[in-house]
Amino acid sequence: MTGFAAGGPVIPNFGGGASSYACERANRLFCGGWVSRNWSPVLWPALRQHIVLTLIAISIGFVLSMILALIAYRRGWVERPVLIVTSILYTIPSLALFELLEPTFGLTLTTAEIALVSYTLLILFRNTLTGLREVPAEVKDAARGMGMSPRQSLLRVELPLAAPAIIAGLRIAAVTVISLGTVASFIDDQGLGVPILTAISNGVFKTEIVVAGAMAVGLALIADGLLVILQRVLTPWTRAHR
Repeated sequence: MTGFAAGGPVIPNFGGGASSYACERANRLFCGGWVSRNWSPVLWPALRQHIVLTLIAISIGFVLSMILALIAYRRGWVERPVLIVTSILYTIPSLALFELLEPTFGLTLTTAEIALVSYTLLILFRNTLTGLREVPAEVKDAARGMGMSPRQSLLRVELPLAAPAIIAGLRIAAVTVISLGTVASFIDDQGLGVPILTAISNGVFKTEIVVAGAMAVGLALIADGLLVILQRVLTPWTRAHR
């Protein structure tokens, strides 16, 4: 990446006087020609990388949080230390956390993923534990009265009833990771943060920033919508109740 020129912003050189490049040379807010030319080499790879980055972080965070929440659900004393540690991780600014991890893991995908996973733990742990604890006692008594073991009751009754709270946590975590994933490109040269940083370093090329930012927002909205659909599929009784 190149820096700012002393005399002001440096707009990328798009060649001679062809009218198709006039929008880019004028550095307008949105240039459709630039988007079509850079979709395959720049934007689509960045979007694909951002999706993978998000899926890895959410998957690892979900598994870790579920394990911790289930332990805390059975053994209440675990809740407080987990909340303390995950709250501390959640409050560390993203750039500071990347900087703390860099000496150990370097400028790698591992560093980015560890940081992103850490921001999901508090949200997912708290929502999962809350959902499990909100299952009515009479429902659990009925499950035991039907001869279910504690494991069967957990899998067939308690976790399904806790699903709305769990998925609500997933929705928040997904949006959080997608947004912080743009900052993770400081550490690992992947994701939608790459075109944004490139545009800034080249003198704030507006189209690249606007398009990459809009793609990140769109990705967050799509992820949230898919999780809402998943909740409706997994919890049909909530619709029947309404």
